[in-house]
Amino acid sequence: MEDNILLRVENLKKYFPVKRGIFSRVAGYIQAVDGVSFFLRGGEILGLVGESGCGKTTLGRVVLRLLPATEGEVYFEGTNLMKLSSEKLRSARRHMQIIFQDPFASLNPRMNIENLIGEPLLIHGVASGKEKEKRVCFLLEKVGLEPGYRKRFPHEFSGGQRQRIGIARALALDPKLIVCDEPVSALDVAIQAQIINLLEDLQAEFGFSYLFIAHDLSVIKHITDRVAVMYLGKIVELAETDELYLNPLHPYTEALLSAVPVPDPTLERKRIILEGDVPSPINPPSGCRFRTRCVYAGEICKMEEPLLKEMGKAHEVACHFPERR
Repeated sequence: MEDNILLRVENLKKYFPVKRGIFSRVAGYIQAVDGVSFFLRGGEILGLVGESGCGKTTLGRVVLRLLPATEGEVYFEGTNLMKLSSEKLRSARRHMQIIFQDPFASLNPRMNIENLIGEPLLIHGVASGKEKEKRVCFLLEKVGLEPGYRKRFPHEFSGGQRQRIGIARALALDPKLIVCDEPVSALDVAIQAQIINLLEDLQAEFGFSYLFIAHDLSVIKHITDRVAVMYLGKIVELAETDELYLNPLHPYTEALLSAVPVPDPTLERKRIILEGDVPSPINPPSGCRFRTRCVYAGEICKMEEPLLKEMGKAHEVACHFPERR
């Protein structure tokens, strides 16, 4: 058993029913998350990467029980969140927060900043009145905004400033886990760097853990300790960040990394272009889900689903031919 495990996810699944006809009969299921397992240590940053639609955001929301799971278990500090009553889950949520992708949609336009950031303090009975105001001012300073801004409304701020407000709201209750759901993808590149640096500084100061969801592999390399690669609802590779970038074992990971821009124009790099489209999550391929786009696929890939297996240096991969090179 690993030491200092904050979050452990075991065989987590989330299927969405597809209904058709005038009677809304269930015609199938979108297998958004299908049998995902991983752990996250206290004070660690775990990156979650993959193409749009692979299930990253759904996984983050199911982990926090913002969406109900179809199957599987989520243990937070040893407590199974899937078994908690509504009252106990509300108490546990004090230690788990989320930073949303879109800073324009995640803030209530009718509430001023003091109320937006201070609302969690009231809900959980942590602070009110002057204590709440003091805490809000402290949080605004921590994310690089003036405390005097607290009486303003979201529409008076830029996208980067709104995301800083969202970060302050997530910090309000001193959480131990923050799910960052593509927190910089809706921002300009220059602002992205500022927000990433802010998130790093806050993590170093307060020591919480991030489940950092993104599709920008440059951002993931910069901020994470370990990386999990998702494809069509499954984790296909999981390793420490440096190990994954230097030694990708799954052909999908190889293709993703080959697409990362390199600032040196003299450096030649082979770009791997995947054939075909991502299969439908309603009817995924048998065996290995990546086999329809994989140049290394063999007969066993059609018949058997590859499971994550240890390949040394805490490097796990779900592939029948990880030593093909």
